[in-house]
Amino acid sequence: MEREQMRILEIHTAVIGSGAAGLNAADCLWKRGVRDMALVTERMNAGTSRNTGSDKQTYYKLSLAGGENDSVLKMARVLYDGGCVDGDHALCEAALSCQGFFKLADLGVPFPHNTYGEYVGYKTDHDPNERGTSAGPYTSKFMTEALERSVREKQIPVYEHFQAVRILTHQKKLYGILCLDTKEGGYVMIRCTNAVYATGGPAGIYADCVYPASQLGASGIAFEAGAAGKNLTEWQYGLASVNPRWNVSGSYMQVLPRFVSTDQNGGDEREFLMEYYKNREDMMNMIFLKGYQWPFDVRKTEGGSSMIDLLVYRETCVRGRRVWLDYRNNPGKMEVDFSALSREAGEYLEKAGACGRTPYERLCSLNAPAVSFYRDHHVDLEQEMLEVAVCAQHNNGGLSVDAWWQTEVEGFFAVGEAAGTHGIYRPGGSALNSGQVGSARAAEFIAAHKERKHSWEEAAKSLEKQVDECVAMGVWAGAEYKDSSASIMEMRKRASKDMSRYGALMRRPKDMKKMSDEIERELKGMKAGAEQVQKEQAEEEQPDTAFLSRFFRYYDMRVCQKVYLDAMLDYREQGGRSRGSAICPEDLGESENQISVPELVTFSLDGPDGRAHQDVIQEIRWDCQNGTCIPTWRQVRKLEELEDNAAFEVVWKAYRENDYFERK
Repeated sequence: MEREQMRILEIHTAVIGSGAAGLNAADCLWKRGVRDMALVTERMNAGTSRNTGSDKQTYYKLSLAGGENDSVLKMARVLYDGGCVDGDHALCEAALSCQGFFKLADLGVPFPHNTYGEYVGYKTDHDPNERGTSAGPYTSKFMTEALERSVREKQIPVYEHFQAVRILTHQKKLYGILCLDTKEGGYVMIRCTNAVYATGGPAGIYADCVYPASQLGASGIAFEAGAAGKNLTEWQYGLASVNPRWNVSGSYMQVLPRFVSTDQNGGDEREFLMEYYKNREDMMNMIFLKGYQWPFDVRKTEGGSSMIDLLVYRETCVRGRRVWLDYRNNPGKMEVDFSALSREAGEYLEKAGACGRTPYERLCSLNAPAVSFYRDHHVDLEQEMLEVAVCAQHNNGGLSVDAWWQTEVEGFFAVGEAAGTHGIYRPGGSALNSGQVGSARAAEFIAAHKERKHSWEEAAKSLEKQVDECVAMGVWAGAEYKDSSASIMEMRKRASKDMSRYGALMRRPKDMKKMSDEIERELKGMKAGAEQVQKEQAEEEQPDTAFLSRFFRYYDMRVCQKVYLDAMLDYREQGGRSRGSAICPEDLGESENQISVPELVTFSLDGPDGRAHQDVIQEIRWDCQNGTCIPTWRQVRKLEELEDNAAFEVVWKAYRENDYFERK
């Protein structure tokens, strides 16, 4: 399709994505008086928020019950202490946590409160206070449903079946989004001054992931547009079922299932954990701890519950076997003596009334909805085993944003998991809070600067060139892969498997470099192909929309993989070792205090507690002209330097005069 024939939409602010963060951004923009805006999405019911959960999906906020001593600064400190976290993000996420939470409660999300209206809480991982709350396994789903109702009631325009394929910028300013209309066909050019990018984490780069199949992410084209990546090395990996994709955390582990591996055909059963643990009770204690010590943490390997993740990884990725959880039988197929377990495990199960004969009986007592979930997805835990693997679950890093969730590209905001506001560790449930806070902050900034307008005409030549390049690349791809033996889907499948093997929990520089170089050559070939199409100016046949959709997803995925791999490589080159949820393999004797897992890996922590580099942040930018990445390092924006002890009148004056929007 020629550019002159394209459908053009003029919108001041476009929200890209329809998860909890995107819907909240649209809702907050409307409430703050922004009417010239729309929500743009591939599918309203797709994505992580709508289609994921856990046995008890947590929402993280300030404590709102009892006499517990809590404050904004205390909560901010916990977030900040996760390592590689900017203080302004920690402070914002603490300060606005109640605002976001009460909005959701008012919209109908069923967070539990007691007789007196106190919203009770519980302790979550990486947090000493009782700040966690939950609406059950589907907390984020309830959030999206409630926020969508609010958006629909306001009659905010929604453009569905629009796939963003190019972000149009000039001199670090946003001017528009080029989309593919996957329903009607053809391209749609959205000319806008602001875009709130709520596309979620880049789940599509991995084959082994617990993200819903409908979640792919679109961070690659954000890197192409000039947005920087931040903390891209920091992921969460952990045990999850393969089909359906679901975290097997919490009660799924606390009921002490039997871990079994088989050959690829389901034969030759082995209780492989018993190869490592000399004592059955010690093994069961670790399985119990795995329930709330999820995800994988390098600090909890030697003598800790994360060794289980490594043993599962060894079975699947080294020995080529499949791993299952068996809820029909106890470990060792023997009765469990609860008095022989650790005090923590034994007392917990006894107090919960979950001392049944089998793991299945215990799970029914402890968390019946956890059983129902699998039954609803055609897996009967009473009759069959559940296949699991170590999977990518969440990206703590993402696009680098300021205190208003604006990227380095003026007018381009990133919220939700697309934004990189967390570091090495984060409290459970903090991602849901962050999505609500970031989207509210972005909306507040945009509403306060409604007069700002990026005129298309001032950069038309540059922007039209970008559109032509994108269209030409699609034409080239149609011709290039038309007669190829490898379909785009097969290429994507192979690339995601490579990423899970080389750039996930286990990161060997040699393998990552080989993959990065391969991607760089491939992307340069795509760019050269597009240039050739433009140069020849021939009447090429336009590929069908379904093909273009698949190709642009693949292109985004490869750009994203390239940037993430180069971030991981640079971290190693700067002396970084194993931390968080990632292992950096070493040669035996390469460093002190090494940890070895036979047949798998030898590694050491990044400093005594895995935090040697927690005060510095890696940012990385992709130069799309030459196909290389440029990493840089900076100090964290310190929390202690942000304390504002100004008098009420001073803050009030700045608030009235909109003097608090300085870009930091």
